[in-house]
Amino acid sequence: MRVANQSGRLKIVVDGRAVDVEEASDHKFSADPHAVLDRWDEFVEWAKSVDTTGGSPVIESELQAPVPRPGQIFAVGVNYRDHVEEAGLQLPETPFVFTKFPAAVTGPYDDIELPPGSVDFEVELVAVIGRHARHIDASDGWDYVAGLTIGQDLSERELQLSGPPPQQFNLGKSFAGFAPIGPVLVTPDEFADRDDIEVSTVLSGQEMQKSRTRNLIFPIPELVAYLSTILPLRPGDLIFTGTPGGVGWVREPKRLIGPEDELVTRAEGIGEMRHHFVPVRDGDLTSARRSTTHA
Repeated sequence: MRVANQSGRLKIVVDGRAVDVEEASDHKFSADPHAVLDRWDEFVEWAKSVDTTGGSPVIESELQAPVPRPGQIFAVGVNYRDHVEEAGLQLPETPFVFTKFPAAVTGPYDDIELPPGSVDFEVELVAVIGRHARHIDASDGWDYVAGLTIGQDLSERELQLSGPPPQQFNLGKSFAGFAPIGPVLVTPDEFADRDDIEVSTVLSGQEMQKSRTRNLIFPIPELVAYLSTILPLRPGDLIFTGTPGGVGWVREPKRLIGPEDELVTRAEGIGEMRHHFVPVRDGDLTSARRSTTHA
């Protein structure tokens, strides 16, 4: 099943047409795309019998983040071997986890503000939690995943890497719009192999990243299980599962995102996102960062 957030309404998408869930369920389920995650198992069971022959065309420009208000966003660093190598790091023994703040979420085709500094791209497969998870086994990890979507872990590298360890990973990766997701949420059963999905980044026509999730050091079930040993996972939480090699910051010369660039992010079986960038015109951001540096 493929679900979308079109103009703030939950839709089931079949062959390019969208069925409004609230209308099709006779108000059994809300139009709110986020609210359904608290009733995900019930929703999936209902959707098996819904008539999807009708509906209206999907309007791409109206698609918004399929999970608009995640409670928690976890991101996993250096989770592909080639990215570990290009970053000059050692293979992690346990997942390296940071967070992106929920206010950074935006849709699959929105314009994104481009702050001063060095903004980089990181394609990631994103797992969306569909059940409360606490102290679960990795063998059961997929049972707690509602579906998968595409994400970009956009990163302003200068802020991210500023200061002494642990540096500013959370802030440098949480500017407004720095967690775009979409264009749809796809249930795991839709994939030929949910553990082997191709992801890629194309920046202004040039392919920058391309890999498959079979190359993850810590696969999705292990990430779900590991995080559940630290704290409860709740429906609607997001896990950005890591990016493959090819990021712009470590290239020679560096290739970072500029105001004229188009960023296309793809995942097999899900689709693609396209983003353009609008420079931040308020100089206060630069001044604030300079003041903080000298504090």
